[in-house]
Amino acid sequence: MRRGSAATVVAAAVIAGTLLPAAPAAAVHGAVPGDFNGDGYRDLVLPVPGAVVTEYGNFEQAGAVVVLYGSANGVSAQSRRQTITEATPGVPGHPFERDRFGTTTATADLNRDGYADLVVGSPDSIAFKQVMVLWGSKNGLTKGTRLPQPEHQEDNGLDVAALSLGTGSKTKILIGGGNWTTVYKGPFATGGSIGSSVETRTDKSVGSVALGDFNRSGSPDQVAFGPKLPELSGSPIMVNHGGTQTWPEPLKNGNGLIAATGDVNGDSYPDLVVGDPLEPATPGVDGETGGRVLVYRGSKNGITRTQVPEVITQETVGVPGTSEQGDAFGAGLTVADLNRDGAAEIVVGAPYEAAGAAERTGTVTVIPGRRSGALGTGGYSFHQDTSGVPSSNEAGDFFGTTVSAGDLNRDGRPELIIGAAGENNGNGAVFTLPGGSSRPTGTGSRVFTLETLGMAQADGWLGGKGLLRLL
Repeated sequence: MRRGSAATVVAAAVIAGTLLPAAPAAAVHGAVPGDFNGDGYRDLVLPVPGAVVTEYGNFEQAGAVVVLYGSANGVSAQSRRQTITEATPGVPGHPFERDRFGTTTATADLNRDGYADLVVGSPDSIAFKQVMVLWGSKNGLTKGTRLPQPEHQEDNGLDVAALSLGTGSKTKILIGGGNWTTVYKGPFATGGSIGSSVETRTDKSVGSVALGDFNRSGSPDQVAFGPKLPELSGSPIMVNHGGTQTWPEPLKNGNGLIAATGDVNGDSYPDLVVGDPLEPATPGVDGETGGRVLVYRGSKNGITRTQVPEVITQETVGVPGTSEQGDAFGAGLTVADLNRDGAAEIVVGAPYEAAGAAERTGTVTVIPGRRSGALGTGGYSFHQDTSGVPSSNEAGDFFGTTVSAGDLNRDGRPELIIGAAGENNGNGAVFTLPGGSSRPTGTGSRVFTLETLGMAQADGWLGGKGLLRLL
């Protein structure tokens, strides 16, 4: 697909994770669906960081998170809907203008009680650059507690990731910031207590983080990105197995802005997938025209510093589309087993790609997982003119700003969830595409907008704005 020239390339980010109960949410994005009320159905999380909150005043961009509770019929904006703000009873704090509550979110069962919990970041908050946990229960998300404030609060909560692999320190929350990254280790309790926390200096980091057990040790490994360097298309990637105060040297090969984790080759070791959506700093040496995705294979040795990743672009055999300057391929990213064959798919958003005459309308590409051989074969894509998908391709929609997946109606076929930050003049929209017999389909798709959620039309950025803040 063609894309015209643009003065700047915006790297939007993603909702990421897998379909397992302990699935990590990785990169700057919204949370994967989680079963917050324990009824067996996963619930859809819709961040609205630009939402207006009218309790106690009129607070523009105070932010909100909308939860649509799953059922046999999936999710609906008309029933089983919960809107959570800093003015909601049981939630600590007070709304203020430009808090942007819900900028970052992640899902995991932190206290191991069988209910998924929701981690929510407010990195722009004036009073507290806080991260809080909304605790799941039989009545859903009814109570929240703040994570203990780290010593250094600069940009606290630019990204959040959560992963629960077991009791105690096998459950972690990783918080990304501009100059510091903080890991919180379990046990976690609804009263707000934690096991321990460690801050690590990252110095002008883009703030993106992820969690994944790459060597299957039973303890989550941490992924963080360093500063955006002028000589690189992205940022250095740091993988730390210990959660100490000092990060190891970055990976020698590759860089990027966002990450997701999951087992793309079915060998039971989670793999690290990195989105590097910006143009090469040095063509032919760093990055790829139109953006790229890097895949680092997990193993008994984890992710090694010298590992050479597999590189995927729109020029890779089997991947639809064409790599063109400014597509931002890799700006949206998640890993999920959409066809249930044990080898997870890589879902890639290119929110700046054109479709026909619609500039920056955006597309989403699915790269099937494979047990052997190079990735790319059998790739397929979606945009708003795909049959059955509501709406239509329009300039500046940014379809694919965020991507996620989860089974919302318990039919065994995970839905594909796609955010479009620019839809409706910046109000944003989130699309859900049903799971088909072998892959998601546009037929029966739904779209959620601020209007359908009963919210004010005021640059709400429904679905999340991702890394647009960076560029």
